Amino acid sequence: MAEWSDHAEREIGRYRDGEARLPGADESDPRQKQLTRMGNAAGGAGLALLMQGDKDQADEWFHRAADRYQESMEEAPPGSWGRPIGAMKALVLAADWDDAEDTARWTLELVGADDTPLPIGRYAATLARLILGADEEARLLASSLRESEDFPQDVADSLATLAAGDRLGYAYAIESVLESFARRDEYLEDIPVADTVLVLQALAERRDIAADLSSELLPKD
Repeated sequence: MAEWSDHAEREIGRYRDGEARLPGADESDPRQKQLTRMGNAAGGAGLALLMQGDKDQADEWFHRAADRYQESMEEAPPGSWGRPIGAMKALVLAADWDDAEDTARWTLELVGADDTPLPIGRYAATLARLILGADEEARLLASSLRESEDFPQDVADSLATLAAGDRLGYAYAIESVLESFARRDEYLEDIPVADTVLVLQALAERRDIAADLSSELLPKD
């Protein structure tokens, strides 16, 4: 059994350490890298607190994660799509749909978000469209991800079935995503949580097609 308080304490410590050593604006590259590490740590703290059952504190850390990811994009190299993805996921996990929608619009305004050849860029655009309720556009983008050999097929299937409102197809796809997390040996920030599943389930709930899932990698009801 994961000791969630220990995970949360470690991640908060990582964040505070990064905050104390954050380079100034004149050191743009080291600064954007440190901001990203802080975003990761804040997101990790949020997940640990969520698993511990402390939703209020979790939401505070998810918001910090989103802020740091967005701030890091100001000097990020091209193709740094993991950061807007991280920001959107954090705000969905915080159930702050207004901020999530604003961040989705910001993501789509970034150059190449919809037409980038990189699967991760199309994933960012698909997630943004789903958050905004633009399901037809999301379905078309998700279909292109299904054809990509460099993107997890079950995640692409989950996105596509979400956008199509396909309850049964989504249930099969999201169960596969959860199983893939269970097979992992490593997790982001060493936090054993199926965060992608949580985000997709939150989007599914807004479409009334969420699956009935149970796992040690998910918060208890």
